Amino acid sequence: MILCGGAGTRLWPVSRQLFPKQLLPLIGDQSLLQQTAARLPAKVFGPALIVSGEEQRFFIKRQLEAVAAPVDAILLEPAARNTSAAAALAAAWLDASGRDELMLVMPSDHVIGDADAFMAAVAIAIPHAENGAIVTFGARPTEPNTQYGYIEADTSQSFPDGASPIARFVEKPSAAKAAEYVESGRFFWNSGIFLMKPSTLLDEMREFLPASLEAILRAVKEARIDGLFVRPAAAAFAEADNISIDHGVMEKTARGIVVPVEMQWSDVGAWDAVWKLSPKDTEGNAIHGDVVALDTRNSLLRSDGQAMIATVGLDRMAVIAVRDAVFVAPMDRVSEVKELVAGLQREERDCVLTPPKVARPWGSYETIGDGPRFQVKHIIVDPGETLSLQMHFHRSEHWVVVRGSAQVTVGETVSILQENQSTHIPAGTRHRLANPGKVPLELVEIQCGPYLGEDDIVRFDDQYGRAGEPHGKNG
Repeated sequence: MILCGGAGTRLWPVSRQLFPKQLLPLIGDQSLLQQTAARLPAKVFGPALIVSGEEQRFFIKRQLEAVAAPVDAILLEPAARNTSAAAALAAAWLDASGRDELMLVMPSDHVIGDADAFMAAVAIAIPHAENGAIVTFGARPTEPNTQYGYIEADTSQSFPDGASPIARFVEKPSAAKAAEYVESGRFFWNSGIFLMKPSTLLDEMREFLPASLEAILRAVKEARIDGLFVRPAAAAFAEADNISIDHGVMEKTARGIVVPVEMQWSDVGAWDAVWKLSPKDTEGNAIHGDVVALDTRNSLLRSDGQAMIATVGLDRMAVIAVRDAVFVAPMDRVSEVKELVAGLQREERDCVLTPPKVARPWGSYETIGDGPRFQVKHIIVDPGETLSLQMHFHRSEHWVVVRGSAQVTVGETVSILQENQSTHIPAGTRHRLANPGKVPLELVEIQCGPYLGEDDIVRFDDQYGRAGEPHGKNG
């Protein structure tokens, strides 16, 4: 069971609320979600059960299809209710279908460098979970990190296989305390990964969060199923407690067991973690994109767009550039981006919500120019994909095909446009764009009108089930 929620704040400006870090290729060529799915061998695990939100559902589905990861269902939380509700939602879904199989709960946005060590720890955990324990995996600390929570093992009652009952959970400690914990050998980083039977979790929820469990069971009972997508009843799910599984269950249960493991684990919680995990040049710089660095050392220099980054005389700095934002901070202060993003949210800045290149179910679009009464977008439609049949009240659009073939519907007319051909869609006209070819369709869209907001859209028909949604995004 893969937890795939998140607000996308700690790795801003690359990660955004509508496209958070688990969907991004921050370490390597695959997204963190794809890496999570890939480390679960099919000979051991059944198809994945995903818990996420509505906005990311198609991106999750397509990313997992791209790595041939089998999926049992994608459970769509109507509201964010933290990890206790997310895990209980998956357990209740399995319980409703009579499946009390062992459930491995994994965040989608973590990195595990040693997958073999992780699988060996899972093998140790299995008999304990079969016997009714909730097993968590404690990453053996390599430094006194103050950004992680810690788990203390009751080593006086350790099992022969190295597992131990959990003595306590500790929130992010001071530097002195963290050093003390690492020295003791009894403390481990809290990985947020759990192995248990669904019935075990439901029993403990019944004990410690009874009202929350009742709400979740009702939400599952009244759920709507749309292929892989499962939508729990929104009103019922909203009554669940907004509390983590650590605070809601693990700190109270007598069934907690920790299995220590050296698996090169990171929650990729800030840009300094990305720097640590990335390959570096001879000066200790982790470089991504178009970068020119002079007399610069031990820094993260990342351009995720058209901008070139040029630096002189930097040491232990993070410089992250995308089309619409640049973030610069000393490496030891990058975690303060959370406060910065909170301020941007209060100002209702678009750069917090939407990434410069916006992924859609059919492909992507990126705004490449704008001004009074006009906006220019670069649109890519994947082979075989079709945008919704739609209309705009306040803007007209001009499409110019620069690569591939476009099937264009304007009013009652359907035509095929090739490279260097164009069409005009007047305001108030029903229209649709599709890619009937086998290569990506690329076009430039010029929007003109008094209002160019993404909510100026009416969908009449949509193969992705978005017709009639209360707000729209391009296509």
